[in-house]
Amino acid sequence: MDWLLWEVMFGNGLMIKNNNLNSPYDVIIIGSGISGLCCGALLSMEGKRVMVLEKHFKIGGYTHTFKRKGFEWDVGIHYVGSVHNKKSFTRRLFDKISDNNLKWEKMSDNYDRMIFPDKTYDFIAPKKKFIEMMKNYFPENIKEIDTYISLIGKVNNSAMKYFSAKALSGISEKLFRGYLTREFLKYSNMTTYNGLKSIISNEKLIAVLAGQWGDYGMPPKESSFVMHCMIVNHYFDGASYPVGGSSTIAKTIVSVIEKNGGEVFASKGVKKVWIENFIAKGVILESGEKIPSLTVISSAGVNNTLTKFLPNIEKLKNYKKNLNYVKPSSGHACLYVGLNKSAKALGITDTNLWIYPSYDHDDNVKKFKKNQDCDFPVLYMSFASSKDPEWNKKNKDLSTMEVIVPSIFDHYKKWSKKPWKKRGKSYEMYKQILCERIIQSIYIHCPQLKGEISYYELSTPLSTKSMANYDYGELYGIDHDPNRFNQKWLKPKTPIKNLFLTGQDILTVGIAGALASGVLTSSVLLGKNLFKKI
Repeated sequence: MDWLLWEVMFGNGLMIKNNNLNSPYDVIIIGSGISGLCCGALLSMEGKRVMVLEKHFKIGGYTHTFKRKGFEWDVGIHYVGSVHNKKSFTRRLFDKISDNNLKWEKMSDNYDRMIFPDKTYDFIAPKKKFIEMMKNYFPENIKEIDTYISLIGKVNNSAMKYFSAKALSGISEKLFRGYLTREFLKYSNMTTYNGLKSIISNEKLIAVLAGQWGDYGMPPKESSFVMHCMIVNHYFDGASYPVGGSSTIAKTIVSVIEKNGGEVFASKGVKKVWIENFIAKGVILESGEKIPSLTVISSAGVNNTLTKFLPNIEKLKNYKKNLNYVKPSSGHACLYVGLNKSAKALGITDTNLWIYPSYDHDDNVKKFKKNQDCDFPVLYMSFASSKDPEWNKKNKDLSTMEVIVPSIFDHYKKWSKKPWKKRGKSYEMYKQILCERIIQSIYIHCPQLKGEISYYELSTPLSTKSMANYDYGELYGIDHDPNRFNQKWLKPKTPIKNLFLTGQDILTVGIAGALASGVLTSSVLLGKNLFKKI
């Protein structure tokens, strides 16, 4: 019996130097996102000689930052749940892979604010306060709110068995997968809306509770109910932000990898996994160089791995066909805003703002997909300079914000073949119109910022395509719809001997899901339960 099955059933923006690539490696990891770095740190601590290869010129994936005109912005990390609790799994894992050098600043209890045309609703930590606030907003639905909180707990409790099944293979998988996944799949096969509607009669309450749908990119009638439950549970007891900005995440983890004899390389794109006789032998770089390794781990997403990195050999056809059963997630546009004064002087707090045109999230999305001139189905504002206690040390009398809106890749297709910074005037004009729309929304909801914007820059799905190497500019890997959780092949082990997968596609979206996938993949590779060591 597999080790993890036994225990589940019976108890218990960083630039890297270009070193010599020709040394013998035990493990090569493709991609330096949080899952790849987590694998790298854990495996190096287990005595494996590790090399991490990153196509981008910065390490860290969505944890890296960039600078313009004296301002600095995050590209993906806006808050992380549970890490203020030193006993939480996510915090213990971060402490382990950063050698306790990654520090966190707890945000205020009011971590999220849901803004609808007629009313504003605050999400307050800890869970007890969240419940109290919801009951104050919806006194006629007190019993339904209690039922909802209980159901969130049940769904999250079922997740451990489901995810442990991803460690199984062969006869163990055939014998025990059904038992381990049955309860979870009962919930995952429901949409978020149907799951909420089964226990809640008030449509406004449903819309408010589903307000964080932007964290996984699918509105309530499209997304899986389990995704809603896991995200809500992740933030129930509050959220935090990395001290020094999100780039400190990669910096601290890379230090651990290097301390344990591993190496991390930027600007080293992988062209193919080197496969002989259906066994992974290493990787072939875009430069043509072959680098041998006993094992290869891809954290570059299942679409990239199956369509780009695997050779076109007959025995892989059926495996690649699995992509027919999943879809790329949605894209986004993000306006990076630099402000002339400090967050304190501008009255900016660390509360994230979620702004909606109506309570019908799905109808809002449908209208927007048909016509980009419609109201944004969600507009999300985050204020990193209010979250990081060290911001003012480096950026006195300045502040920043990020404003994210959904975006459709198809609307950018005509520019998709052109390289970064060379997409022409029509593209820049299209972006400028979008910028102006977003800025108007900023002024409506943060009127004190009018006249204080010093600089702004917009990223689009094409930016994600260029920087993160996702062909459709997808933000969340593959969609988190009900069908996704029925895919048995979304697990670390592949049909190719010594080739493994990790990342958000293997478990779930978000930094916590990507981190956990790193532990799972490392455990499967080593054949021992690293979760016990966290």
